[in-house]
Amino acid sequence: MKPEAASSLRASPRATPAERAALGRAARRTAPRSSHAGFTPPPGRPDPLALLEAQSADRVPELVPIRYGRMTESPFRFYRGAAAVMAADLAGTPDSGIRAQLCGDAHLMNFRLLASPERNLVFDINDFDETLPGPWEWDVKRLAASLVIAARANGFTDPERDDIVRASVRSYRESMARFAGMRNLDVWYAKTDAERLRTVAAERLPGRGRRNLDRALRKARSRDSLQAFGKLAEVVDGRLRIAPDPPMVVPLTDLMPGVERDTVHRRFRGMVTSYSGSLASDRRSLLEDFTFVDVARKVVGVGSVGTRCWIILLLGRDGGDPLLLQAKEAGPSVLAEHAGASRYVNQGERVVAGQRLMQASSDIFLGWEQVDGIDGRRRDFYVRQLRDWKGIVEPESMVPKGMRAFGEVCGATLARAHARSGDRIAIAAYLGRKDTFDRAIAAFAEAYADRNELDHRALVDAVRSGRLPAEGAVTG
Repeated sequence: MKPEAASSLRASPRATPAERAALGRAARRTAPRSSHAGFTPPPGRPDPLALLEAQSADRVPELVPIRYGRMTESPFRFYRGAAAVMAADLAGTPDSGIRAQLCGDAHLMNFRLLASPERNLVFDINDFDETLPGPWEWDVKRLAASLVIAARANGFTDPERDDIVRASVRSYRESMARFAGMRNLDVWYAKTDAERLRTVAAERLPGRGRRNLDRALRKARSRDSLQAFGKLAEVVDGRLRIAPDPPMVVPLTDLMPGVERDTVHRRFRGMVTSYSGSLASDRRSLLEDFTFVDVARKVVGVGSVGTRCWIILLLGRDGGDPLLLQAKEAGPSVLAEHAGASRYVNQGERVVAGQRLMQASSDIFLGWEQVDGIDGRRRDFYVRQLRDWKGIVEPESMVPKGMRAFGEVCGATLARAHARSGDRIAIAAYLGRKDTFDRAIAAFAEAYADRNELDHRALVDAVRSGRLPAEGAVTG
């Protein structure tokens, strides 16, 4: 693979649509669409547990057992934390040679409801910790396998799972064909909003499904800084602070009891000020109207557990005007070893640039900075709002029709994200009108779900044998 700095994601402006389509069709000769079917681990496949241990080496030691514990809970939980494992596996699979900006971790729970800066509710990809240019097929395969793993957990039958994955990939393929015929600006402005979701629900789901969607939309709008403030903040001795809930939430002054509160807070006030330089001038001006109050370490996600993540509480006009920011450590993408290093020196900037490129609209406070950690090491971070109308899917509550409809929306959303950066005309021509690629990816997803179950079992066994420490559930 070429490194990001040496590759161009877009076709030459001088290439005609017909020439770009010809390139896409020509790619079928080197990577036939049917070649994507199935997955057989290559000889010398890296030990998945060794890959996880390598990631853990630079994480907060006392949090690593929480990560392993969460990953033992189920094959799907393992899959969410094993993006590095799948990245190594995908590197040996066929691809068309056409690149796009990748999410890098496009499993179904990283598609969710989000707020646009115009205060509209939209559906988009959310997590970009692993974003990097690479073969567009990798994101499609990550999504497809997640659907199979979640469907197996729900007890869906083989035909039901096949139908779900093929519908999702067909949606990607047909959406890419639609984007291929659109003007550049129209692709850039495309988005999936709440009304589009309601239309899909009306077409695909029974009355209960539509009611569940409306409930999810209402819940998403309630998940903002005010709601998070009510859960996370408390007043102690007349001072507002982030309430401790160890080990999930630990105020920085509790982590550094021998250091004066004002000294600790001065360091993070400086970080907020310096990070604001990565924002547009109008948003930087808005941030300047908020005052720093407190900071705490927070445990987030599954795969991210152990990375350094801070939540920062600020106040605006008064005590009822909170803003909660999340500053999350950014290391090299798990794709970098296989797709080429990022052209961005700061890994936080890599995340922000990828998110802005793939999302229809991004958080107004999305930015990056490099700061000295409490251990004295300089680390890259990206910053965003902790909550801003975020609604997450609950796959365990889905019936087959619901997961099928959700998969279709995810497929279309991923196609739109890839169409903004990659050669949408070449990708669409490669995919074609027939369902050859859809069927191949459905077969891949089933085979990879089998592999994932074996890897999950290996983790459970390693925890039980004492090879790896775990805090929390160990199943099976």
